[in-house]
Amino acid sequence: MTKKNKKHDYLFTTGLFIFYNFTWSFFIAKDTIFHPSYKSILISLMRKLKTTEMNRLTIEEFKTAPKIPLVIVLDNIRSQNNIGSVFRTADAFRLEAVCLCGISATPPHREINKTALGSTDSVSWNYFTETSVALESLHNEGYILMGVEQTNTSIPLHLFRPQKEKKYALIFGNEVNGLGEAVIPLLDGCIEIPQYGTKHSLNISVAAGIVIWDFFLNLTTFSKELQPFHKSPV
Repeated sequence: MTKKNKKHDYLFTTGLFIFYNFTWSFFIAKDTIFHPSYKSILISLMRKLKTTEMNRLTIEEFKTAPKIPLVIVLDNIRSQNNIGSVFRTADAFRLEAVCLCGISATPPHREINKTALGSTDSVSWNYFTETSVALESLHNEGYILMGVEQTNTSIPLHLFRPQKEKKYALIFGNEVNGLGEAVIPLLDGCIEIPQYGTKHSLNISVAAGIVIWDFFLNLTTFSKELQPFHKSPV
């Protein structure tokens, strides 16, 4: 293929990419029902991105890239798979660090890596024998300590608004017992995810993903440094 043809192909596919995204955003914003034939055209243009198109950072780039001011504290998490999932989410949204406390396993660990998929190499982490020690250290560094727990004063997640100029630590408790009783008095507050089914709680890795995404939306302005732009769709 000649350079001229390559340029034409690049411009054509990039144009389709921009047209598709603009049109999709416009109709979603207008809450408009797609005409069936028009919708089929848009869907025919849809395809999965290749890994090379996702513009992900290298581990070295991640370590020096801007982070959102958020730390995750895991209070006696028994499942290594849950720990690995939290690491992977922390990597996805560029969190500052993960603090592993008590019985929580630490990397390198085969079971952690099954779900972390190498994110333990990118995300900074520390281990503390006692969760209280981790919280005291974070408090002294100016972090607001928010437990993710159901208490009589918990704030529903959708009503809590983190402030961009503040630093936060989110504390997640054990899969069975939740946050330790000794941890509660050390917190600045608690938030909870409202639930409307029969069960009393969510898996910790699921809850972490929901809360971290909410904090990400509130603590970032989607600046050029943080916005997850994809590369050209050629």
